[in-house]
Amino acid sequence: MIKFGTDGWRAIMADEFTFSGVRKVAAAIACHVNAHGGAQRGIVVGYDTRFLSDRFADAATTVLMSKGIRVLRTVRDTPTPVVAYAVRDTGAFGAIMITASHNPPEYNGIKFIPEYAGPASPEITAEIEGFLSDVEDAGVDCACDGTKARKEAPAAIGTPNSDLQPETFDPAGPYLKHMQTLIDTAAIARAGIPLFYDAMYATGRGYLEALLSNANLTALHTNRDPLFGGGMPEPKEEFLSELIARVVEAKGFGMATDGDADRFGIIDTNGAYITPNQLITLLLYYLVEYRGFKGAVARTVATTHLIDRIAALYDLPVRETPVGFKYIGECMRKEQVIIGGEESGGLSILGHLPEKDGILACALAAEMRTIVGKPLTTILEDLAQKVGPVYSRRIDLHLDNVRKNALIERIKTAPPANPAGLTVLDVKTIDGVKLILSRNSWVLMRPSGTEPLVRIYIESETPELLENLIQTMKDFAAK
Repeated sequence: MIKFGTDGWRAIMADEFTFSGVRKVAAAIACHVNAHGGAQRGIVVGYDTRFLSDRFADAATTVLMSKGIRVLRTVRDTPTPVVAYAVRDTGAFGAIMITASHNPPEYNGIKFIPEYAGPASPEITAEIEGFLSDVEDAGVDCACDGTKARKEAPAAIGTPNSDLQPETFDPAGPYLKHMQTLIDTAAIARAGIPLFYDAMYATGRGYLEALLSNANLTALHTNRDPLFGGGMPEPKEEFLSELIARVVEAKGFGMATDGDADRFGIIDTNGAYITPNQLITLLLYYLVEYRGFKGAVARTVATTHLIDRIAALYDLPVRETPVGFKYIGECMRKEQVIIGGEESGGLSILGHLPEKDGILACALAAEMRTIVGKPLTTILEDLAQKVGPVYSRRIDLHLDNVRKNALIERIKTAPPANPAGLTVLDVKTIDGVKLILSRNSWVLMRPSGTEPLVRIYIESETPELLENLIQTMKDFAAK
């Protein structure tokens, strides 16, 4: 059973993720394209560096063209944000991206990026899922009538055509030209700070090197390796040991992107890993204080409230969304948002896409390091002097679905009255259950939508209070 959501469909190759499955998903997307008259505008098809990703892209391309849909095919593996920008730049109806992002090497995936160049909305994914159900019933060769896919239905808009050929193009140039309008690359080059970029053997390779070609930049792990060097293509501290060592040795600055370059990892001059929560906060401060950005701020319900404190300094409104960048992107499409981000490592800024972009995050972090002239850890200390310190942690509880659902129901109906001796000031339920507590503290408990996990996010003003809250929530979950 193929489950198609905002991030499309991901599964283990040769187990669930197969060429047959990719063709079915591509056929369902083709039905969506034709139902909305998008065949002539076309679909961009991109892919990452994973095993067989280019072949899966071939399979998707063939299906789209068989449905009469124009295909713009990237010349090489391409980051998700670059594919998204190509949708905007070419005026395409959308894109298919073959990627499993930061998942282990044995996974692959296929996702759809709509014409607004951001994550697919729940309405779009629901429509594609409906078509997918019909395709699974009627076969990949079925036609589309705009509401259902049936063998007997006439094709809508796109005329089946075996003579169509993909239009190969390189999306790097337009994307990098756009990035030059967002990043002060000249200032970064003048500073001469030793910069290190870990491509993690993935598809981000070549982009930061080109964008910062005049800077003192050294790139690591830039060869294509479907096994990602035997590790994970996820820019977390535990997977960036070589990058950290190089940064510390040179007293430089480190950057990394994940499997499809939509997430980021940042290493400060002293080798400290800068968490996504910290970087989003830092960039908000930088964009307002140094670049004069104005507008709202968007963060997910699981993301640090340190953002709110910085926003309050400048009298900026904060939009809190459910978890998932699709909701951040929706905010960015509706109003002027300075920065939108999530604690899992995604962000975008005003003037860019409503899609998370790790390349942008890395380059902007390097610009901030250059312009402010201080290590990021020092800037964080300065901000803590202004708004107070914040300590955050996430805990994953591995529970079967029965226990997972029971725990979430229990915190909804009978949450802890005074966790760690704190007063419950408010309860929010936009995604899971979030307890707003006294002493600048909060706790969020929410179920994973894809794994047998309950995630607990905890934030407080002292390390001791954080540990007390962690123990309180573990005890609550164990009852």
